[in-house]
Amino acid sequence: MEKQSFEAFAPHMPDISKMTSNVLNAYANYQAAFNELLHKVQPGDDALESQAHLQEPFFKAWQEIASSPEQLWEHGVKMANDYYSLWQNVLEQAVNSGVEPFVKQDGKDSRFQDEAWERLPAYNFIKQSYYLNQNWINDLLAKIKTLDPKEKHKLTFYTKQLIDALSPSNFLATNPVILRQTIESDAENLAKGAKNFLHDVKQSKASLAISTTDFKAFELGKNIAVTPGKVVYQNELMQLIQYSPLTEKVHKTPLIMVPAWINKYYILDLQDKNSYVRWAVEQGFTVFMVSWKNPGASLSNKSYEDYMKEGPLAAIAKVQAITKEAKVNLLGYCLGGTLVATTAAYLAAKKKDWINSLTFLTTLVDFTECGDVGVFIDEKQIEMLEKRMSKRGYLEGYEMAGTFSMLRANDMIWSFVVNNYLMGKDPFPFDILYWNADSTRLPHAMHSYYLRNMYQNNLLVKPDGITVDGVPIDLRKIKLPAYILATRDDHIAPWHAVFKAMELYKGQHRFVLSASGHVAGVVNHPSKQKYCYWVNEGDVHDYNKWFAHSKQYPGSWWLDWHMWIEGLSGELVPGRTISGKGLEDAPGSYVKERV
Repeated sequence: MEKQSFEAFAPHMPDISKMTSNVLNAYANYQAAFNELLHKVQPGDDALESQAHLQEPFFKAWQEIASSPEQLWEHGVKMANDYYSLWQNVLEQAVNSGVEPFVKQDGKDSRFQDEAWERLPAYNFIKQSYYLNQNWINDLLAKIKTLDPKEKHKLTFYTKQLIDALSPSNFLATNPVILRQTIESDAENLAKGAKNFLHDVKQSKASLAISTTDFKAFELGKNIAVTPGKVVYQNELMQLIQYSPLTEKVHKTPLIMVPAWINKYYILDLQDKNSYVRWAVEQGFTVFMVSWKNPGASLSNKSYEDYMKEGPLAAIAKVQAITKEAKVNLLGYCLGGTLVATTAAYLAAKKKDWINSLTFLTTLVDFTECGDVGVFIDEKQIEMLEKRMSKRGYLEGYEMAGTFSMLRANDMIWSFVVNNYLMGKDPFPFDILYWNADSTRLPHAMHSYYLRNMYQNNLLVKPDGITVDGVPIDLRKIKLPAYILATRDDHIAPWHAVFKAMELYKGQHRFVLSASGHVAGVVNHPSKQKYCYWVNEGDVHDYNKWFAHSKQYPGSWWLDWHMWIEGLSGELVPGRTISGKGLEDAPGSYVKERV
C-alpha cells in the first residue's frame, strides 16, 4: 500500500548518489550567491530608514490588539475550533471525494492547481490551513479601529505581502509539486535553481532582480519594436518617431502617442501580432511616437514642466511642421496621459487650438483613490526617496520596478521564485515581461514634483492647483472630444479612479472599460479575440451605475476606439512618406539605453 502511494505521488525511486551530488551543488551555488549579495547590499541607515514608515501602524495595531485580551482569546478559541473542524473535513475528504472543503476560496488560485493539493490529505490540510490562517489574520485586522484609513491600508498591504511570502507553495517541503520534481529528477531541479539564483544575483545591480523572461529571445528593432519608421526629431528628453504609412490613403489628422516615461514606449509596439502602433498605421493613421530619454545625472534638474515642453508640446510643433496640419489627435498612456491632460489644459488656457481629440489609456488625473500605489506615498517615504535621488540625481529603474512587482507579488515575484529557483526551470520568452524588465530612470526634480503634487496632494484635479510655465492648470477648461479607457483589474490606475475624469473634461467624452489589467487590457490585438470591454452610451457619472447599466462586447476595445477616432480624423489624403533619411531608423537610440 505504501509503495502504491509513493508511486502515485512520484513514480521514481531516487538515486541517492545523484541526489546528494545535486544537493551539494545547489548548496555551493547558494553560498556563492549569498556571498555576492553581502557585497551588494550593505545594511545601514538607509535600510533602517526604509522600514521606519511601517513601525507606527504595526505598533498601533499591536497596542489595540493587546488592550483587548478577551477579544483576542475569543478569536483564538474560534481558530482552535476551526482547526478541529478542518482536520475532520480533511479526513472525510480522504475517504469521500465529494465532500466540500472546509475553507473555500473564491475563484481559482494558480498556486494550488495541481491535483496533489486535493488528493493527498497532508497537502490538502496544509493548503486549507494556509487559507484558514490568512482569514484569521484578516479578520483580526478588520476589527482594528485606531488606525486612520492610510495607516490601515498600509497595515493590510504589508501583511498581505507577508502572507503571500509564507504560502506553502513557496517552499520545497510544503509544495508537493516541487517535492515530486525533486524526487523524479534526483534533485537536479534544486541544482539548476541554485544556478539560476546565482545568475540573477550576479546580474542584479542591487539586492535581487528575479528573471521573469528569456532576455536573449528579444532584440529591439529585430523582433520587437519593429514597425518601420524613422526618428524625425530629438531633444534632451525625447526622440520623435514617425512611422511609415502602410496604406495608400491616410486620415488627414495625424496621431501622436505619448507613453509613460516610467517604462519604454514599445509596450505599444511589441511584435506585429500585438503592436498597437502597427495596427493603428494599418488603419490609415499617420502615427508619431514620443520615445523618452533614459535620463542620467546630467538631467536630474529636468522638471515636470520640461517634460511637457520638450515632450508633447515639442512633438505637436514638429508634427504640425511635417504634416502641415494645424491640429493633432493626442494619445497618452498611464503617466503619459497625465502629462497629455496637463498639456491640453495648458493649451486651452493659452487659447491655442492645436488638439483635435484626446485619448487617455489607464490614466489618473484625480489621485484620491490610487489603489495600492498609495501605500508608498507619504511624507516619510517621499523624503527618504528624495534623499536617495539627491545623491545620484535620479531614481533607479529597478527601484520603481520593485515597487510595481510588490503590487502583484504572487504573479510577479513568487511564481518566478518557484519556477526559476525551486523547479529549476528557465522563464518563458514573453515580450510584455521583457518590456516590463526594461525599466528607466526618473529625474530627481520631475519625480519629486510628480509624487508630491499628484499622488500626495492631488493638486492636478484642483482648479489652478498647479502652475506650469506660468500658466495655472484647470482640467475643466478642456473642451475636446475625449476617449477614456480603463481596465477592470488595473493595480496601478484603478478603473473607478480613472472614471473620475468624466466629471472634469467638458467636451464630449466616451468612457470604455476593458477586461484584464494595466498592460494586458490595453495591449489586446483584435485578431486574438480575447477579453471583452464594456460601454455605456448614457450620460452616467456614477461608476457603479455606469457599470450596472453598461453593455458588454466581446474582443478588443481597439475596434471601438477606431470607430470613435475615425470620425474625428478628417478626410483621407495620400499616405505621408517620411521626408529624407531622418535622424535614424526606428526604434531609435534613446529606447535602447539601458539602466
